[in-house]
Amino acid sequence: MSAVGQQEEQLSQSDLSPSSNSSSSFEIIDMDAASLYEPVSPHWFYCKIIDSKETWIPFNAEDSQRLEEAYGSDKDCNGRVVPTDGGRYDVHLGERMRYAVYWDELASEVRRCTWFYKGDKDNKYVPYSESFSQQLEETYMLAVTLDEWKKKLESPNREIIILHNPKLMVHYHLVARSDEWGSIPAEQGRPRTVKRGVENISVDIPCVNDFRGVSLNLLQTHFKKAQEQQQIGRVEFLPVNWHSPLHSTGVDVDLRRITLPSINRLRHFTNDTILDVFFYNSPTYCQTIVDTVASEMNRIYKLFLQRNPNFKGGVSIAGHSLGSLILFDLLTNQKDPLEENDSEKVIPRVVLDQGDTLDLEEDLKKLQLSEFCNLFKKEKIDKAALALCTERDLQEMGIPLGPRKKILNYFKNGENIQSVNKQNQQSALGGNLPVLSEKSKDCNSTGGAGNEEYLDISIGQASVKYPRLIYKPDIFFAFGSPIGMFLTVRGLKRIDPNYKLPTCKGFFNIYHPFDPVAYRIEPMVVPGVEFEPMLIPHHKGRKRMHLELREGLTRMSMDLKNNVLSSLRMAWKSFTRAPYPALQATEAAAADETEPEPEAVPEKPSDVQAGDSPVADKEEAASINVGMLNGGQRIDYVLQEKPIESFNEYLFALQSHLCYWESEDTVLLVLKEIYQTQGIFLDQPTQ
Repeated sequence: MSAVGQQEEQLSQSDLSPSSNSSSSFEIIDMDAASLYEPVSPHWFYCKIIDSKETWIPFNAEDSQRLEEAYGSDKDCNGRVVPTDGGRYDVHLGERMRYAVYWDELASEVRRCTWFYKGDKDNKYVPYSESFSQQLEETYMLAVTLDEWKKKLESPNREIIILHNPKLMVHYHLVARSDEWGSIPAEQGRPRTVKRGVENISVDIPCVNDFRGVSLNLLQTHFKKAQEQQQIGRVEFLPVNWHSPLHSTGVDVDLRRITLPSINRLRHFTNDTILDVFFYNSPTYCQTIVDTVASEMNRIYKLFLQRNPNFKGGVSIAGHSLGSLILFDLLTNQKDPLEENDSEKVIPRVVLDQGDTLDLEEDLKKLQLSEFCNLFKKEKIDKAALALCTERDLQEMGIPLGPRKKILNYFKNGENIQSVNKQNQQSALGGNLPVLSEKSKDCNSTGGAGNEEYLDISIGQASVKYPRLIYKPDIFFAFGSPIGMFLTVRGLKRIDPNYKLPTCKGFFNIYHPFDPVAYRIEPMVVPGVEFEPMLIPHHKGRKRMHLELREGLTRMSMDLKNNVLSSLRMAWKSFTRAPYPALQATEAAAADETEPEPEAVPEKPSDVQAGDSPVADKEEAASINVGMLNGGQRIDYVLQEKPIESFNEYLFALQSHLCYWESEDTVLLVLKEIYQTQGIFLDQPTQ
C-alpha cells in the first residue's frame, strides 16, 4: 500500500510540473496535426435519485439520437418536447427536464453529455455540466490542434483538471487537511480519470431487469421470425398506481399515532403494505381504492390512444397480490353492453307475466315522486326494471340525490321486488354468475351443475359501487393472487363452470409454488376432482434440471419398489408351495421356472407406465373441463422453482411472492398468450 501511495504522489507531482518536451512556440507546430481533431459524439443522460444519491442513466441509442436531432435542428429548443422510453416519458429540451406521462413521478434533469469523470466510491462515470464540457472540448481542440498539452482547467467548484495527452486526462479532487493549527486546503487530492465521449465506457448503459426489459429480450429469442417479418410490435407495460392516492388521505398520520415504537422497520412494512388488505375490506377505503384503480385505468388508456392514434392492438391487464383481487372484483362487476341489451328485451316480458307493471305509478305516488312517472315511461322502465337500476343509472337519468335515495331505499327493500329482481336476473343472464350451493353437495367430475340448487351472490363487496371500464380487456393475468382465498372467505364455495367474466375472455392464475399469498382457482370450479395445475415451461424449452432429477429419482424408487415386491411374492410362493415327490422334482422345477413368467409379463408394462406417468398425467390434467372462466382453457399455472429455492421453501417464501416481475417464464407465458390473440405463435426451437 505504501509503494502504491508513493507512486501516486510522484505521479501527481510530475503531472503538475511543466514538461520540457512540450513545445511552447508556434514556429515548430505541424499544421497537419489539425486534421487529427474530430468533434466529440454526445450522448444524452437523465439523473435519478437512488438511495439519496444522484445516478446518471443514459438514454438508449434511439432516444439519444432523437434528442440530438431535435437539439441540432434550426428550431428553438424552448417548448420542444421529445417522447422517449416508448412514449412513457417526455423530455422538454428547453428545460432539460424529463417528465413521466402516465404516472406521477418527480421530474429528472436531462443533460447532453460529452465529458465524464469517474466517481469516488464506484466506477461509474459522472457527466460534467454542459457548459463546463464545452470548455473542456475547446481546450482539448486547442491541445490537439496546436499539439500543446499539460492544459490545466479549473472547474466551477475550483477543482483542477489537467489534459496530459489524449489518453491521460485527470481530475484532481480538492481535499482539506487539518493539523493542530486548523484546516489547510490542499491543492490536489487523489486523481480521477477523465473521459471524453461514451466510447469504451462499459458501465454507462445498465440493463434494466424488469418486466419490460425481460419482454424485449424474449422477443429477440422467441418471436424472432415474427419480428423479422414485421408481424408484431412490442408489448407496452404501463403501471396503474392506486397505493399513493390511498395513503394520501391522511390515514398514514393516524396510523403513526397508534403504531408502537418497537421493531420499527417491520411495523413500517406492515403499515405500508399488509394493511392495504384491511383497507380493501373497509367499505370506506374500498370505494376509494376501486374508484382510483378504474379511473387510472381509463385515464391511461385514453392518454395512450391520444399519443398513439394508429394503435390497433388489444389491451390486457395484470394484477399482483391484492391488485389482482381488485381487478377481479372490478371485472366481475362489469356489464357487457350486448348482455345489457338482451336483458332489457327479456326482463319486460317476465315482468308482464308477474303483473307488476301497473304498480309503478302508485309506488311513486306513495313516495311523492309522481313527477318522474313520464321520465320512467320515456325510458321504458317498469317496476322490476327500476329495481335493477343502480344509483349511477338514476343519476344519469337526471334524478336528483334526494329522490334517488328514496327510490333506491323503497325498491331495494321490498320483498316482492327482490323476488322479481332475482327471477329476472336468472332469466336474462341464464345463470351466468358465480354460484353458491345451498345444500353444499359434492359436484360431479364434469363440473356441471347437475340437479343442485344455486343461490346467486355478489362476489364483490355489497356496499361498493364498481365503476365501468371504457374498454374490454382481452386477458386478465393474476400473479401471486389471493382471489381463491377471498372468494372462499366471502362464502363462495364453488364457481359455476358456465361463468365467465362479462367483458374479458381470458383469465390466468399464475403463481410460484412457494408463494404464501397465492391460492388456486380451479378446485372451486371442479371441486370433486384432484389434479395438478399446469406447469409453466422453462423459457429455455425444458424442465429445470433438478425437477427432472427429482422425477427420475421418484420413478427409480417406484421401479425398485415394484421389483422388490415382485421378488418377495416369488419367494413367498416358493416357501408356501406344497412338497412334491422326488420323482416329480424335475417337472416341478420346470413349472417353477415357467409359472412366474405370466406374472412377470404385466410387471414390465407397469414399469413403462410408471415411467410415462408424468406425460399421462399432463394429458389427463390438460383434458379436464375447468369451465369457461378462461374460455375453456386451464386457469391455474405454476412456475418451476429454482434449484436453490428447493432446499428451503420457507427461506424463499417472501422472495417468491415478488419474483414475477423478473421471471422470464412468467413474461414468456404472458407474451405467448397475448400474441396468440393475434394469431402469432412462438418460434419452433431449433434442433
